[in-house]
Amino acid sequence: MATESTDGVRLRDVIEEDLPILFDHQHDPVANQMAAFPARDREAFMEHWTSNVVGNDAARKRTILLDGDVVGNILSWERSGDTLVGYWIGREHWGKGVASRALALFLTEVDERPLHAHVAAHNAGSIRVLEKCGFRVVGEATVEEPGVRIEELILRLDADEASAGT
Repeated sequence: MATESTDGVRLRDVIEEDLPILFDHQHDPVANQMAAFPARDREAFMEHWTSNVVGNDAARKRTILLDGDVVGNILSWERSGDTLVGYWIGREHWGKGVASRALALFLTEVDERPLHAHVAAHNAGSIRVLEKCGFRVVGEATVEEPGVRIEELILRLDADEASAGT
């Protein structure tokens, strides 16, 4: 299933052939720093995606296409009673409005509200994408991992806050 195009941006189901491209996107050190998310090695990435993403029937997972080319992914899943949304765009496509258009399309497919997103506090671009689509900051959190401390913003989209994402 594919959604209608918005200025060349389209969503479709994730297929196995997308995974090597999505792996390359998440293996970019600049993108990892921006997202405050460590890259997985190829084996761990493929295991995570085949088991936890593609293999999770409750999750919604979509490939983002720009003019027919795979440029990222967008997902929603449930964790601790909240429905979360997340996306990853290949760095070569940053600053083109792809994430905003893809998120706006995705929000027409996902009926659950509220939706939540956790974003590294320094990731101004992603925060702006979410706010353009109606998400509002509702809290802050600190994630502590061995040797890493990440300041996050928690954003939420309620049923009455969805916008066109333009």
